[in-house]
Amino acid sequence: MKTARAVCVVALLISWPVAARAQSRFEPLDGWKTAVVANNQAALAAFYSTNPPAQNQIPQGNTRDAGEEPRFWSAVAAQGLSDFEPKVLEILRPQTGVVELVLRIEFKLKTSSGVQPFVVEAAQVWAQQGDGWQILATQRSDPEPNPPRRLPVPTKPNTDLYPPPEEAQPEINAALASAAKDHKRVILVFGGNWCYDCHVLDATFHSKAIAPLVNANFHVVHVNIGEEYDKNLDLAAKYQVPLKKGVPALVVLDPSGKLVYSQQAGEFENSTRIGPADVTAFLKKWAPPRQN
Repeated sequence: MKTARAVCVVALLISWPVAARAQSRFEPLDGWKTAVVANNQAALAAFYSTNPPAQNQIPQGNTRDAGEEPRFWSAVAAQGLSDFEPKVLEILRPQTGVVELVLRIEFKLKTSSGVQPFVVEAAQVWAQQGDGWQILATQRSDPEPNPPRRLPVPTKPNTDLYPPPEEAQPEINAALASAAKDHKRVILVFGGNWCYDCHVLDATFHSKAIAPLVNANFHVVHVNIGEEYDKNLDLAAKYQVPLKKGVPALVVLDPSGKLVYSQQAGEFENSTRIGPADVTAFLKKWAPPRQN
């Protein structure tokens, strides 16, 4: 992806303290999904705070209108909605009783050309209100066509795929130590949990056809660059990775830590352009030389 905001919505809408990761699903989202699919306007409206009114960042501007998102999703549902699936890319708990979700919401709509797939990139900030939860703030894109991907896609993205940014260097050190023992190489994957293409690449690395090639030749480390491309910039510079070209961005190191390859032109940043054969060719090209 070219930038974090161009494809994935990641900005916090309220100035929270430093966020901590959550390792479980967020059940209130299931109720929200049910209300959208049923086009139950009353049930949907009940999820949004009215005191204070929910904040909304949409392409047309910012609002403080608790009815903005219920109206939007009701209008979407009225267009022959099917296969509605909010995929959670990241769950953050910035403070007690507050949860932020980074979402990729996939669905199909009836159009003049037939049933077509669409996607909305979104973030929701939920707060506990008494015994329930309400949405305090949202950010979303307009619906856009969801192009097919040639790579395997995750049914349920791993919300812990990228560890906190400060863990990158220790994990690189551990991977290099392991590589020195088993004569493998190390792949660094720069990106973040908000990056859907990063999740797609991970699903590809774990796919039945490609996982054996990865496991036999590489240790993989995910380097978190932060939601604003402002973390681990020293590592990006060290390994000559131009992050502005997009992520996921890949680096290959030999067991000594020597740079073997660094992605320069955003080769992996868009999983609609590459397929399994491209990933396989990359892994074979940069696999360690066979030992005599």
